[in-house]
Amino acid sequence: MPMSYPPPQYFADHGTAGATYRPAGTEPDLTIGVKSRVGYLATGATTAGRFGLYRWDMAAIPNGPGAHFHRTISESFFILEGTVSLYSGERWLDAAPGDFLYVPPGGVHAFSNDSGAPASMLVMFTPGAPREAYFEELAEIVASGRQLTQEEWTELYARHDQYEAL
Repeated sequence: MPMSYPPPQYFADHGTAGATYRPAGTEPDLTIGVKSRVGYLATGATTAGRFGLYRWDMAAIPNGPGAHFHRTISESFFILEGTVSLYSGERWLDAAPGDFLYVPPGGVHAFSNDSGAPASMLVMFTPGAPREAYFEELAEIVASGRQLTQEEWTELYARHDQYEAL
C-alpha cells in the first residue's frame, strides 16, 4: 500500500507567516565542558513535538556517548564538517561531510570525534523529545565536576529515554 500524507494540521484558507529564522552566526545555546557546543535549531517545543534538530560542534578531542539506544525516538546524523566516528550498531564508520546515518527506535548507535580535528554535525530526533533537558543536565555535571555512580547514570539515562547497549 502506498504511503500517504498525514492528516491536515492547518485548516485556514490562506497560509500564515510562522517561520523561524536562526542566522548562521548565532552563538550556541549550550556548551558542554570544552568538548561540545550545541545549537538548538528546532526543539520539540518549537515544532509542536514533530522533531528536534541540533547543531553539534565537537572539539578536536575524543568525545561522545557510548553505545546506546532509545525506545521512543529515532535519531539521525548529518555530518557538516570534519570526520565523525558513527557507530551503526554493527561497526564504526568514519563519516565525512555529507554523510548521513538514520537510527530507528531501538537501534544501537554512538558517535565520537576521534579525528584529532574539530567536527560538526546535525542531530535530529523524531518525534521531538525534550532532549535539551538531557543536554543541559550533562553540561551541569561536567561543569560541576560531579561524579555519578553507575546507578545514577542509569537513572539519568532512563529519565531521558537513553539505554546503554550491553
